[in-house]
Amino acid sequence: MPEYTLLITASELAAILGDADTRVLDCRFDLAEPASGRRAYLDGHIPGAVYADLDRDLAAPVRSDTGRHPLPTPAAFAAMLGRAGVGNDSQVVVYDAASGVFAARAWWMLRWVGHARTALLDGGIAAWTAAGLELEAGDVRATPATFVPRVREGRIVTTAELEATVAAGDPFTLVDARDEARYAGVREPIDAVAGHIPGAVNFPLSRSLLPDGRWQGPDALAEAWRPVLGDSPGRPWTVMCGSGVTACHLALSGLMAGYREPRVYVGSWSEWIREPRRPVTVGPEPGRAEQAST
Repeated sequence: MPEYTLLITASELAAILGDADTRVLDCRFDLAEPASGRRAYLDGHIPGAVYADLDRDLAAPVRSDTGRHPLPTPAAFAAMLGRAGVGNDSQVVVYDAASGVFAARAWWMLRWVGHARTALLDGGIAAWTAAGLELEAGDVRATPATFVPRVREGRIVTTAELEATVAAGDPFTLVDARDEARYAGVREPIDAVAGHIPGAVNFPLSRSLLPDGRWQGPDALAEAWRPVLGDSPGRPWTVMCGSGVTACHLALSGLMAGYREPRVYVGSWSEWIREPRRPVTVGPEPGRAEQAST
């Protein structure tokens, strides 16, 4: 039986959907209207899919010292997976309606707790319906399973660690997934402060995608990443975004391009700016403008 750990196509998912160990998570969400994802799920979802809410299931409550989407504890996430019927031997598939923006968070979190047998549906629910495959309405109550988390240590970068690195002037590779205008501080529709962390370079997540929302192939992704990560596939690097969600999209993209798996700055921009003394850069990164716009 094939195992899927990065992407899966609609036809591949259809072929394994009836397998006893296949579990599907619907991760549709809208930051501007959080309840709309579950409404869309109830209206129609891939058969057997269980809904995973970004705020409730893929994040912990926000505190005064965190970003907008802090990680839940491994135990809390494992309990959620168990309620969704996911065990340690399950083939998990995640999808959304936003080119993988939210589903990639679930994909990365599953890897974080030691479950690599997880794939993101290429093209999301739109690819599923475009293939003429059926949806089902209503809620799905999965048969509970036991998921034992095996946390992969060292996969997360903390604000304290990053702050010390920036202050010391040590070399690092930090890639920001936000769009170019937010990265440069030209506009900031969500957070209270505009700009980016000094030294970070920009790789908007849209560069990983085709116009129809499906993913670029490995060769095209490698070409897109080369100006940022060079020709050293084992180079350590870190990804970030506004709140640690779309950063996970870059992690998947980099892996598909042949680079090592990056660490994730889960707090990201919304946590970095909690403390006014932390430095901020507005405009292109000095000396790296060409790389950031490639």
